[in-house]
Amino acid sequence: MITLHTWSTPNGRKVSIALEELGLPYQVRTVNIGKDEQFDPAFLKLNSNHKIPVIEDDQGPGATVEQPFVLSESGAILLYLAERTGKLMPTEPVARYAALQWLMFQMGGVGPMFGQRHHFRNQAPDEAYGMQRYTKETHRLYKVLDQRLGEATHLAGDEYSMADIATYPWVARWQWHDLDWSALPNVKRWFDALGERPGVQRGMAVPVP
Repeated sequence: MITLHTWSTPNGRKVSIALEELGLPYQVRTVNIGKDEQFDPAFLKLNSNHKIPVIEDDQGPGATVEQPFVLSESGAILLYLAERTGKLMPTEPVARYAALQWLMFQMGGVGPMFGQRHHFRNQAPDEAYGMQRYTKETHRLYKVLDQRLGEATHLAGDEYSMADIATYPWVARWQWHDLDWSALPNVKRWFDALGERPGVQRGMAVPVP
């Protein structure tokens, strides 16, 4: 059994979507970051960086009856789950490295920049420099995604992968991004298609309010 420590954020939902798509049994432990539960001493024993998500896997490498395998950082968790199951990460080298490239694009670009846009929109909307900077970068990243998705069905190519799973929950907050969907037809096509997947729908509902 895998225990997922999570909250209703894009990074948390990456992992719940992956678990649902893979059909792995898991249980959810909520970490309400709005109430600073990520600073609880018990959680800090799992991740000293006090960030969700974190998984505990009692069948993971080195796991014992007393101590399950513990892993944090959403990108690392997605790679671990893909390797644990042999699914959602292409094995053909060109496609595999494409999936890794776009997974890193999400972790190094989409997540940090979209996250800053969310922060300034919700916490400091009158701070003109921050809003301008991160809105501009968010829109630039959307254009990169749109170009890629005009070339391929999914981010890694024809095959649905962890790169798509990592990116979808961030795009799912598109209402916060001042988007013109007519300028992003390929992202819109991809986003709508992923949103119809039952595993994505179930994963986006974790944790239950």
